[in-house]
Amino acid sequence: MGPLLPKRGGRGRPWRDHRQVVNGVLWRLRTGAPWRDLPERYGPWQTVYERFARWEVDGIWATLLEHLQVCDDAVGRVDWTVSVDSTINRAHQHSAGARKRRAADGDTLEDPGHSQTRQAIGRSRGGLTTKVHLAVDGRGLPLSIVLTPGNVNDVTAFGQVLDSIRIPRAVTGRPPIAATIPERRDQMANRRRRGDQGGRPPAFDRSIYPARKVVERCFARLKQFRAIATRFDKLADRYRAGIVIAALILWLREPRW
Repeated sequence: MGPLLPKRGGRGRPWRDHRQVVNGVLWRLRTGAPWRDLPERYGPWQTVYERFARWEVDGIWATLLEHLQVCDDAVGRVDWTVSVDSTINRAHQHSAGARKRRAADGDTLEDPGHSQTRQAIGRSRGGLTTKVHLAVDGRGLPLSIVLTPGNVNDVTAFGQVLDSIRIPRAVTGRPPIAATIPERRDQMANRRRRGDQGGRPPAFDRSIYPARKVVERCFARLKQFRAIATRFDKLADRYRAGIVIAALILWLREPRW
């Protein structure tokens, strides 16, 4: 994937080696340590963080993940039995201090609660949390990643999770999708109580549903990165970039024969 990485052009100081910097990013994701505690062998922590943040803004991390997905899909490796689920990750107190937008006269334009919602942080009984919604293929590899505050219901993000599955192909159009969705007992009782007005139950195949364990395994693998299991990033885009990088590692580790 070297050709996809940006190259230094024109004048100025030469860039620090990409491999050294990316290894520093991975070390921070794996340990969850503050950026300032980055070991010297990875270079100045400011350099590592700035490249991590710049590549997030420029879409480099997302492009690398998309490249792997396209390559696997082109040779038929992607298993299009898609599973969708979410997990709630605790947000560290350091992640709750994102700068608020202010008017020209210095007044705050939004209250702290709204600012946290905009950064995908919600308050619940367990404290501040962020919910990570994933769609994975049949191998348990991430296809799309969506963040919401931890107190948001999964149903509200389901459509966005599916719409975020975008792997460029020569043939356009989305194939028909057959859904398997379990129905909660209270929903079943309410539907039966309403009779003809209750609508039809969601399609549910008990033989297929156990296959969703692949998304649970994906969450477990992603949470081996401590900076994902606990959110330390103030900005939702930075936190999501870390998840994208961890997803890159999962795709790279998948056997390719």
